[in-house]
Amino acid sequence: MTAIIPPRIERGQTLGVIAPAGPVRFIRLVRGLEQLGDAFRIQLAPSLVTDTPGSAPVIAGPPRAADLPSYLSASDEVRAAELMAMIEDPDVRAIILARGGYGIMRILAKLDPAALKKDPKPIVGFSDATALLAWAHHAGVRGIHGPVVAQLADLGTGHVAHLVRVLTDPTPLGVRPWSLASDGNGVHAGALITANLTLASMLVGTPWSLPLDGAIAILEEVGERPYEIDRYLTQLTLTGALANTRAVLLGDFVRCDDLNPPLGQPDPADAALATILERLRAAGTPAGRGAPIGHGARNEAVPFGAQSVLDLDRGTFEILESAVA
Repeated sequence: MTAIIPPRIERGQTLGVIAPAGPVRFIRLVRGLEQLGDAFRIQLAPSLVTDTPGSAPVIAGPPRAADLPSYLSASDEVRAAELMAMIEDPDVRAIILARGGYGIMRILAKLDPAALKKDPKPIVGFSDATALLAWAHHAGVRGIHGPVVAQLADLGTGHVAHLVRVLTDPTPLGVRPWSLASDGNGVHAGALITANLTLASMLVGTPWSLPLDGAIAILEEVGERPYEIDRYLTQLTLTGALANTRAVLLGDFVRCDDLNPPLGQPDPADAALATILERLRAAGTPAGRGAPIGHGARNEAVPFGAQSVLDLDRGTFEILESAVA
């Protein structure tokens, strides 16, 4: 599918901030927004705006309903409605998630893809937002796999400046200054599909499965033990999702160790990496590693679905298209 490249957001235009998954800590939201400086006018979704008097709340937004699960920022109806309001607001020219967590898969069926296609705008996020980027792709609009607001203060000015550039500059990103290692060889070209590994697995069989056929996939993960990583990659292989993937480039796999392994002895430090590479070799999928993307102290924004070239012989990665027009 050829996705629409949405118009760039101009500096000073409105950037919408939403929480369609988990709740965001107030201080992290504030510190993240501060990193954006005066690049954009900020419009917060209503559920992020606190009406609690007195000292600053721990969690952004109004008092939570007693029956709301702790892992959701608001009810499914509220989260879906706030996202659709941002999509349908002509003044909002791009949308960024406040944080990830869990919950976006619960609202995908409540979203109207025709509205996004009518007024294309980039949606920025990662982790659980993999589901939303896949939804936007199936709607026919390119999104941006990139940091959420709550992560911005941890990344430093370089990553924030790059995010602003990706949102505002229609120039193709070109060869990335990444230090890559290879577990395979050859030159592989395809659409860039960047995803959280768990979500890539969970979306298989839904109407919003990731378009991995002919793709260069960048995968990242946090807090999953080696056997769980094995499970997700094995499922992707058994379902055929990786059958025609040109190559996989690994981002950061953060805290992916087992503190209580079955043998009782600590796993080697590279247990997660060894598991990933073994599973990809078994699937016949060439791999590289070292993409600065994920839940750690780096998370470079990249256009979801842009044409790209991974040269495993030279250890280079080039993005041939932009995120915005």
